[in-house]
Amino acid sequence: MEAMNTAAFSFRGDLDIFLAHSRRGREFRLSFEDHQSVKHLVEALGIPHVEVGTILADGAPVGPEYRPRDGARIEVLPPAPGCPVDPRFLLDNHLGRLAAYLRMLGFDCLYANDFEDSAMAALLAGDPRILLSRDRRLLMRKVVLYGYCPRSLDPQEQLGEVVRRFDLAGRLRPFHRCLRCNTPLVPVDKAQVLDRLQPLTRRYFDEFRLCPHCDQVYWKGSHYDRMEGLIEKFIS
Repeated sequence: MEAMNTAAFSFRGDLDIFLAHSRRGREFRLSFEDHQSVKHLVEALGIPHVEVGTILADGAPVGPEYRPRDGARIEVLPPAPGCPVDPRFLLDNHLGRLAAYLRMLGFDCLYANDFEDSAMAALLAGDPRILLSRDRRLLMRKVVLYGYCPRSLDPQEQLGEVVRRFDLAGRLRPFHRCLRCNTPLVPVDKAQVLDRLQPLTRRYFDEFRLCPHCDQVYWKGSHYDRMEGLIEKFIS
């Protein structure tokens, strides 16, 4: 039987929200076997690997596959704000409102309210998007290279978290993507959609965009002003 070792673990930033209450906000000792890596130990505590940034072992940076020595002090930091890849997202079926907000900001977001975990994992195997999910077990799958677990249950607060975590404020392209189906919008002449407009829309608006996939028409009505206010809130 392999000997059991112990190491002192501490977690920085907000990573301790994933821990049991008795372990939050303090250093604690953890028993482990020789073959276990830091990644294995951290995920066993409930923290997905995509939520981990720098790992320090006795003050020196190590990789996730590092096997700690007996008596080591392990410090785990969250990732620094930034986006390691093109910010394209995959959202699980509990984050529909967040998907709409991110599309509003111009980001490519795949979402369906009937996504199953196996389908999302298969999609990520061929298209390494950033997975957004509150399902920690899903975020722990090996196929997930990039991801984030929204802390809040409020969609607007979730949007703020994602904008900050992936440093998206300088990459926004508002009103360039269909909120329904994610397709980039194209400009369309008013005459081409005139028969689909309400009388007041015909009178007061002249600039329109069309989704070439689902045929939804967009214009800068009152919803546009509300969304601009939301965008300004998170940029500032």
